[in-house]
Amino acid sequence: MSDKPTSKYAVPALDKGLDILEYLASQELPRSQSEIAQGLGRSPNEIFRVLVGLEARGYLLRDETSGRYRISFKLYNLSRSISPIEQMRQCALPYMEDLAVKIGQSCYLCMLYQSQTMVIIQARSHSPVFLHITEGSLFSTRTSTSGKVLLANSNPSVQAMLLEHDSGYADLNKKQQLSVNKELTQIRENGLCVQPNSLIDGVTDVATLIGQPEGKVIAALAVSSLQTQLGKQVEQESLINQLQETAQIITEQLGC
Repeated sequence: MSDKPTSKYAVPALDKGLDILEYLASQELPRSQSEIAQGLGRSPNEIFRVLVGLEARGYLLRDETSGRYRISFKLYNLSRSISPIEQMRQCALPYMEDLAVKIGQSCYLCMLYQSQTMVIIQARSHSPVFLHITEGSLFSTRTSTSGKVLLANSNPSVQAMLLEHDSGYADLNKKQQLSVNKELTQIRENGLCVQPNSLIDGVTDVATLIGQPEGKVIAALAVSSLQTQLGKQVEQESLINQLQETAQIITEQLGC
């Protein structure tokens, strides 16, 4: 049975449909009705009509031979039509692709999503070896490079709310919390955050702001690069300059 929070206004059939979509989105391979039911802790009969309905509406595709289900591109196409994400994508991607060619590294753009930091766009490098940051990935807003830029440049009420929802921040003592707040102030003043990647050894993250501090729409443009590519100070300064120049161009094009 699902352990998601319930509501007094819950709609069981809707909950089943959302559970199915979320489950299949987390699976690398298509799944059968019985596998989906097992994954959700339900009986196959409970989800049969919901599966049929989702397939009829085009959200799921069913293989005629195996009978296994997978998610169609309908959800993806719907998400792309949501503003301001689609506006950001259309505006930023050409400049990001140009930046990726110039620096020989992939770059990506993040925005806030439910108190976390989500990768909205990635422009892949054409180099034989590069880091791939998957679109849709979620990272900690307080600890990730892009998240710190977004947190530092959010208005005070949003910043306070984001920190309030961060269980790790609540576990810090007063001195540590003051250190976090001081770092955010420095990032906002510098317009930049540079730090080692918290998940991959030997990788340095650089992120800067798109938009204006406390603006209605802000994003972070970032590069995660192998230290061998950032070993020389001149190269790092060049990367930072080009990153900030690209962010400024995108900001101007968005009219932020």
